[in-house]
Amino acid sequence: MDINKIRKDFPMLNNNKTMQGHPFSYFDNAATTLKPKCVIDKICEYYEFYSVNSHRGDYDLAQRVDDEILKARDNVCKLINADEKEVIFTSGATMGLNQIAQGLKRFLSKDDEILITDAEHASNVLPWFRIASEIGCKVNYIPLENGRITIRNIEKVISSKTKIVSIAHVTNVLGYVNDIKEIAKFVHGYNAYFVCDGAQSVPHFKVDVKDLDVDFLVFSGHKMCGPTGIGVMYGKYELLKEIDSLLLGGGMNTEFDLCGNFGYLKTPFKFEAGTQNIAGIIGLGKAIEYLNEIGMDNIEKYERELKEYAVTKLLNEVPEVIIYNKDSEAGIIDFNYEGVHAQDMGTLLGSYGICVRTGEHCAKLLHNEIGTNSTVRASLYFYNTKEEIDRFVEVCKKGRDFLDVFFA
Repeated sequence: MDINKIRKDFPMLNNNKTMQGHPFSYFDNAATTLKPKCVIDKICEYYEFYSVNSHRGDYDLAQRVDDEILKARDNVCKLINADEKEVIFTSGATMGLNQIAQGLKRFLSKDDEILITDAEHASNVLPWFRIASEIGCKVNYIPLENGRITIRNIEKVISSKTKIVSIAHVTNVLGYVNDIKEIAKFVHGYNAYFVCDGAQSVPHFKVDVKDLDVDFLVFSGHKMCGPTGIGVMYGKYELLKEIDSLLLGGGMNTEFDLCGNFGYLKTPFKFEAGTQNIAGIIGLGKAIEYLNEIGMDNIEKYERELKEYAVTKLLNEVPEVIIYNKDSEAGIIDFNYEGVHAQDMGTLLGSYGICVRTGEHCAKLLHNEIGTNSTVRASLYFYNTKEEIDRFVEVCKKGRDFLDVFFA
């Protein structure tokens, strides 16, 4: 990978070379990633040259839009090894998880159980809370083992009452990569549905839904160099045929009449009511092409190298830093500086042009695991460099005289 060449693809890295008078370093990639020029150009191309609706017109421009959407769906299918009828466009992972929860509701009854962990993002917690409240079933938790999910700990809580297990492939705060294939096989042994949040995995390494044997998987475009407001929900075709759509409207029905009779199109279209985020879909398709050009294996290898470099350097040079996930595989570093509030540390880093996230990171249950409800999260992507990490570590050292930095 030629990192210098790659960085030239991103206008944000070239138009914002400095922030607060310091070199700009973007370490908030778990929240959203920067967009390459080719994706921006593709979106602009749609708005400038063929900004018409899809599946609505019998003219050339409408056909071009339809073709672009088909191409984008095909790109998604090849990326995760899915069939076209199994890939549904959503507004993002959040919508996908809500769709899955509402769809699976029909298979739940009182006293059934849903298993999650306390490391899940709010999008993989709150929909299950609502379903449990509506039906009277229960949400229980798989204990974590040093931040990880193990079969041994799933065995402690799973039972014949368990109908759904929903977990992240990669947790968005601690960055542990869960063994989804092994977990899916175990969960299916209890005849439970297995839902996977792939928001932090699909952008960073190869994900094969057929090999993993997940029942459902979701991810967001904006975390993988694509636009905001677009995502994907994958589901096994036999299950998608059985669940209802979260949204109803134009484009997803075959008929309806004055007597209230109606029919739905087959999947994936029955889940795509209304005018879709056409520019987002087209932009996501281009983002996938861009990632494939770099190579998902190359991205995974480089990110792990960056993560190891950053953690080793922090541990060796900044002993006051507490790292909560130093042995996790993903490019996420979750930490605090002893005696300095996370938000203050984030402000300090920001004053030197380094963008990180602070707080609970939409994982409000995780404080049970790590003993604090506010941390600093530095999350890396393939366009970050070791030179940026060096600057990051040097600024972290300034936590020693935090008050002097701001009030001297």
